[in-house]
Amino acid sequence: MTTPHDRAAETSVIELTAVLEEFTRMFIRLPRVQRMGFTTLSVLHTLAGRGPQRLSTLAAGEQVTQPAMTQIVARMRHEGLVERRRDPSDKRAVLVHLTAAGAAVVKGRRADRIAHLTDLTGRLTPAEWAPVLAALPSLRRLVEIDRRREQEKRS
Repeated sequence: MTTPHDRAAETSVIELTAVLEEFTRMFIRLPRVQRMGFTTLSVLHTLAGRGPQRLSTLAAGEQVTQPAMTQIVARMRHEGLVERRRDPSDKRAVLVHLTAAGAAVVKGRRADRIAHLTDLTGRLTPAEWAPVLAALPSLRRLVEIDRRREQEKRS
């Protein structure tokens, strides 16, 4: 039997989901520089945040097929954003690495996003901004829990 507490918690998760979906849409579109396809940008950010990755890992993370990721990486390589190198732990495998040009795209987009968010958050009152700051440790923890769960799935 569902209790009032369970229904309140479910409503809170539903509301959190809706707000995060809207925020994510806004956040992804904030940078006005170096506009590229979503998957290309996501791969760049993944490599910047997690280091070199195998094609299969990138494909799984982006929820695309390995042949599709192979094409995406080939295009990114042609554009000078990534390079492929042998995996030192398995000479049969290849790791995708971010190049300096790819890192510059990530850095430029992050700087532009920070500028836009600085403007937006500057429009909040201190009373509105305080809970946003208070939520950061919990949001960071959710990301850590998810990453750990993904790593356990791959092991």
